[in-house]
Amino acid sequence: MTNNFIEIKRNHRTERLILDELMRPVRCIAGRATTCWKAHREEDPHSPLIVKNSWQYPERDEEGELLLEATNKGVFHVARHYHHKTVQVRDMDDDLRGNIRRGLDVTKATNYRPHRSRLSPSRSAPGTSRAGRSSGVAGTKRPSTRTDTAIPPSKRLCSTSPIKAGSDALLNQVRRRVVLLDHGIPIYNASSPEVLLAALADFIEGHESLRQKAGLLHRDISIGNLMVSKDNRGFLIDLDLAIKEQRISASGAKGKTGTRAFMAIGALLGEQHSFMHDLESSFWVLFWICIHCNGPGEGKVIAEFERWNYADTEELAKLKLGTASDEDIFRNTTEEFFTKYYRPLIPWVNKLRKVVFLGGG
Repeated sequence: MTNNFIEIKRNHRTERLILDELMRPVRCIAGRATTCWKAHREEDPHSPLIVKNSWQYPERDEEGELLLEATNKGVFHVARHYHHKTVQVRDMDDDLRGNIRRGLDVTKATNYRPHRSRLSPSRSAPGTSRAGRSSGVAGTKRPSTRTDTAIPPSKRLCSTSPIKAGSDALLNQVRRRVVLLDHGIPIYNASSPEVLLAALADFIEGHESLRQKAGLLHRDISIGNLMVSKDNRGFLIDLDLAIKEQRISASGAKGKTGTRAFMAIGALLGEQHSFMHDLESSFWVLFWICIHCNGPGEGKVIAEFERWNYADTEELAKLKLGTASDEDIFRNTTEEFFTKYYRPLIPWVNKLRKVVFLGGG
């Protein structure tokens, strides 16, 4: 059987990557349609790589460039860059306008309606909130993720472009590819509670390293973006929503970005994003796993927390504040809802809560 492969140009030479396994296909009509493969170099079958394809708005920072910068600056506990490029078909960038529509001008259709050609924050897909990624342009945000099942959350996003809201510009997306050196399993499949805690410590260190060495804020800390390697070390993936901290400070832009169930309370309320919001998201990831997992791969739905999927951002902020602000309430919540498998972590989760919420309760 012939193996599927792609060829990349790296360090002035062509390399063939054999695609071994489709890892994460996404079926969607609008969005990034992220698809990942486990792969290896043809001459080195024992060193796995991860190939990620996704459709991105060209106005945004390119994830591959951010990963390259992070790798070159020695950021640790973040997936390392190997290669990135804009995918080309017939010697053209693979984009919606030129390569998919091939010059078709949909604005000349008799039934064309400008504001239906894109999903703006006021016309989000059903089941999503109006939260999203701030691009430094007021009014354009990427809606936050809804968590439909216990583990993992379903990323039903509508990713919007940083073009000003109300603009009649026909949006474009470009297919981009990133190849990573690191691979692992999602944090909710950590082999033991001890491994989970150790990996979480790595994530927090990685988040701080990303900020200190590359000046980046991740802005989407979630159970889908925290991985555990074969040697039980934690690392961050997916810099799609990452942004330079200086850019946020200079613009003063405020917006809601991230995965709904794990967003910080301040982020839900529209505060300017900070590193403390990402740290708080790490706490909510740990809390969520301890409630919804009874061991690796054993997830369950908890009716009490289903509201977190549907409440608007202000209501969700109040629910989270009520859960975490008072120690007695928090302890009662953990004793009632933490699974038997993760109940031994209650004291450690409470310690992290006190750090994140400045000794709350």
